[in-house]
Amino acid sequence: MKIQILCDNKNSWMMPYALEIVQELQNKKHDATLINEAAGVMKGDVLFLLSCEKIFTQFHLNKHNLVAHASDLPKGRGWSPLSWQIMEGKNEIPVTLFEAVEKVDAGKIYYQSVIRYDGTELIDELRFKLAKAIEGLLLNFVSAYPNVTGTEQSGEPTYFKKRKPGDSMLDINKSLADQFNLLRINDNERYPSYFEKDGVKYILKIYKD
Repeated sequence: MKIQILCDNKNSWMMPYALEIVQELQNKKHDATLINEAAGVMKGDVLFLLSCEKIFTQFHLNKHNLVAHASDLPKGRGWSPLSWQIMEGKNEIPVTLFEAVEKVDAGKIYYQSVIRYDGTELIDELRFKLAKAIEGLLLNFVSAYPNVTGTEQSGEPTYFKKRKPGDSMLDINKSLADQFNLLRINDNERYPSYFEKDGVKYILKIYKD
């Protein structure tokens, strides 16, 4: 079985986990490769699109083109679904494996699982549990292939917007307790929490003791 994993951002937080997934598939005797740009995708059985930043259009090259998304589709289509749901105070986050199609996050659903957080996790821990859930869904698909049947999405879709730098700003008039979920989802290096006072911007980083 020829399996390709496309992660077109070499600096993506998902990259180390993509390498682990490829190794796991190779250990199971699959022809698995990791690709860093869409131009490198070849004909095969399955293409997994992991943390891709560029629009992919070569759906014809593989029998299945799969994406994992951290929401109960069709609810929560769009950008950064994990972060937005943590901000909403949710600790149980569905993860959906579905077929990639031209319309964003609208393809057939194959598998779903649920991540359960305890409310203390910071961004690296949030991502770790998400990556393990994604890995489990991908391996389930591969184990069942080709006896897999997708289900069309049903219900009214909702959409999350793309997070912008301003979404990481803290309100100095609110308590840290009120803004703890925002602190949890902000990345200390890539998009750290910050606040502004008297025209000056201050960076605030968070770590567990």
